Order: sequence, then C-alpha cells, then structure tokens
Amino acid sequence: MLLHIEAALSAEQVAHLRTVLETTPWVDGRVTAGAQSAQAKHNLQVPEDAPAARELGEIILTALGRNEAFVSGALPLRVFPPLFNRYDEGMGFDDHIDNAIRFGGGVRFRTDLSATLFLSDPDDYDGGELVIEDAYGEHAVKLPAGDMIVYPASSVHRVMPVTRGSRWASFFWVQSMVREDGRRTELWRMDQALGQIRAELGDRHPAVIQLTGTYHNLLRAWAEV
Repeated sequence: MLLHIEAALSAEQVAHLRTVLETTPWVDGRVTAGAQSAQAKHNLQVPEDAPAARELGEIILTALGRNEAFVSGALPLRVFPPLFNRYDEGMGFDDHIDNAIRFGGGVRFRTDLSATLFLSDPDDYDGGELVIEDAYGEHAVKLPAGDMIVYPASSVHRVMPVTRGSRWASFFWVQSMVREDGRRTELWRMDQALGQIRAELGDRHPAVIQLTGTYHNLLRAWAEV
C-alpha cells in the first residue's frame, strides 16, 4: 500500500527545518547506502550524528506520533531516526531496494516501510520524482512540502534526476507491528471504514462495537510486539 500523509508537517515546521538545514554541512549520500545501492546513488545527505539531524528528527517524530493517518496506516513499532537528503541538479538515485535491517541508536530495525517527507515544493525543482514499483505498475510521486509518502520497503524504487533546482526531503524507515503489507492494508481499510460508521451511528451502536472488536482481534492476532 502507498499511503499519502497530507500535511505531516505544518508550513511553519517545514520553514524551520529548511532554515536549519541551510546552515548544516552536507556529505556524500552514499554513506548510508549498501554496496549495491551505492553504485546507483548520487545525492547529498546530512550526517546521521549531526546535531541538526537529531533536533529536526525529533520534530518529525513528535508530529508523526500525533498523526492519526500515519499511526493507523503504518502501525509503527519503531521508527528509524529521520535522515535528510538533497538532490541538486544532475543528481538522482537509480533502481534499488532498501536494506532489510538498519541499525540506529544501538537498536536493530526491520524496515517494513520506507517514508519520504518532502521539504521542497514541486515548483522549486524539475525532475526528482520518487518512482515506486508495485504489482499495478510504476507510481511517480512528487508531493507538496510537508506531505509524506509511506510505502513497502520491499518495493523497487528510484529518484529521477533533478534537472532544475534542488529537492530536499527527510527519509526514514518504519518497523511495523504488522510486518505483512496485505494485512496492514486490510487493517487500514477497516479503520477508515470504522471512522465513517462511527460518525454516522455513534460509538455505542452495536455494529460499531462489534466491528471495533473485530479490528482489535485481528490486530491482536497479527501484531508482533
């Protein structure tokens, strides 16, 4: 499932992140790439241990913890500390699949989901689309600053070369309580439907109580915590 999270960060938060990143040193993005991905990757990145990365990452994690769409769709158990990358003119990232396991802060993460949080508006650059492949073909993603796309980390994906301007983003991975994408998708759909039914019937309607119980029973059966 590809999940578009609108306004994951406010305009004010995006502006703050941009201001801090403008005075932060950038290094070759291959520092976080695996052996195969390093051959395809051409971008810049803020070092993982940079104070700015930690400070801005906390802003993102706090916002996501309050975001109902992210929590419902990703069912996060652990979120890798957010990183920051930049694609200037001529830079891109060819086809690759993200590493299955990441290490951050002394913790091992299974990367069930990949996330890209856009920090540049689409009008600020040409090219730079995130292209994600799934069973239904290719999906080119280029979202407003503050919006985020979450997708299975097992997907083949790439960033098209930037031909004008500069594309800034935060990227990270999520270990979900439910590792299988199909099950997460069904729980997401059920949760969205429940929200609509609750709005129409109220929380105490017998059908709402029954369906809520079914949702939690499925989550109980599928979750790994």
